[in-house]
Amino acid sequence: MLVAGVDSSTQSTKVVLCQTEDGTVIGQAAAPHPDGTECDPEHWWHALSKAGKDLLDRADAIGVAAQQHGMIVLDEGGQVIRPALLWNDLRSAPQAAELTRELGGPAEWARRTGSVPTASFTVTKLRWLAEHEPTAAARTAAVLLPHDWLTWRLAGSPPGGQATDRGDASGTGYFAPEGNGAWLPAFATAALGHTPALPRLAAPAEVVGQHAETGAPLSAGTGDNMGAALGLGLAEGDAVVSIGTSGTAYAVTAMPAADATGAVAGFADATGRFLPLVATVNAARVLTVTARMLGTDSHGLARLALAAPPGAQGLVMLPYLDGERTPNRPDASGVLRGLTSSNTTPENLARAAVEAVLCSLADALDHLAASGVTAQRVFLIGGAAQSEAVRVIAPAVFGVPVTVPRPAEYVALGAARQAAWALSGADGHAAAGPPDWPLASTADYTAEPDTALRRRYAQLRDDTADWRDTMD
Repeated sequence: MLVAGVDSSTQSTKVVLCQTEDGTVIGQAAAPHPDGTECDPEHWWHALSKAGKDLLDRADAIGVAAQQHGMIVLDEGGQVIRPALLWNDLRSAPQAAELTRELGGPAEWARRTGSVPTASFTVTKLRWLAEHEPTAAARTAAVLLPHDWLTWRLAGSPPGGQATDRGDASGTGYFAPEGNGAWLPAFATAALGHTPALPRLAAPAEVVGQHAETGAPLSAGTGDNMGAALGLGLAEGDAVVSIGTSGTAYAVTAMPAADATGAVAGFADATGRFLPLVATVNAARVLTVTARMLGTDSHGLARLALAAPPGAQGLVMLPYLDGERTPNRPDASGVLRGLTSSNTTPENLARAAVEAVLCSLADALDHLAASGVTAQRVFLIGGAAQSEAVRVIAPAVFGVPVTVPRPAEYVALGAARQAAWALSGADGHAAAGPPDWPLASTADYTAEPDTALRRRYAQLRDDTADWRDTMD
């Protein structure tokens, strides 16, 4: 039997077709999305139709994972009212602060929703809509996330047939992730000004509908980070560091997180457990910008970085080129410290950039540790994980062994694995957990922890915060 997994990301839709028993990919395709921080969901539907051609119609079950947080507002007839505001649309930052103050402060938000809202969260976008587009807000009868909407469209958009999972729901800001999870409609009402309809919360292995054309069961779907965790088959003691457009560090745990500092988002995962996550704004782009400055490409940057000694002869970079989310410094910029006449070489600058990105993500792992997550191994994924310099230097910075899986569409694979799990229960008796799909070949890296590098980076990070405070 075959299952299809969909990854509808910010940039594109990817579809994989897998064998149910072991996850072997027998077909895959992709189609692009428009750039931007808002998007008409119809673009995603057209991309899914294109990428899924000759794949979805062969699937015995289908699962959809998609970018978290995106706000899709529907009218009474189920029509999209305005382009969806995406996770990377930060216009609702003032509304995030307003809602945090209005509804009890950071500690109360963390206790109730698992997270302190930032501009990424759906709830803050609903408040922005109410304040800036009141006519659209008044017409809003229902609110969906990207994966909810795509799953519903695959089912033929049946009235009342909208469903979601607790993983993606946990990124809205109006969901309580503890236990089996439940909506917090009062939080959505406070943001929008009236109570919208929210999708039904489905169990992890539940079939929520059938594909309108083939009748194949549709699984509940999930958010992209939850899909990647499922695709990697994370176990307790494993953490993931993803270095892509943004950086993320997360782990699967049995207990929910509630970090009142706001550094850790207390998400749920796609299996009934939890997925505490830390996100950074600056990640692979720091390496791209540094390579451009040095007149080389990603491979050239890696060669230069590996030709420099650890610590880049005292050159230390703070990689907050585009502001930063963790720590919360939206107006920050990059800093280079320790320049001397002898260390200003392309090799040291390349090394400093790689070490900076990894130190920033090591800080993210530290935040997870403060929430009770002790990583014994880190899975390194994302585009920048293909850099040999990143691979070699990472274990020294993270202080634990690093495993780099073979490049694959892990979000789509997670969606396919969920579909296989749902398919196992088509007769009403779902398996206790998702199928055991072996992870593709991996490369393992180890190194002695470089505590001196972490100290120098932390000093620059903290000194820069103090300097900005004096400037304010």
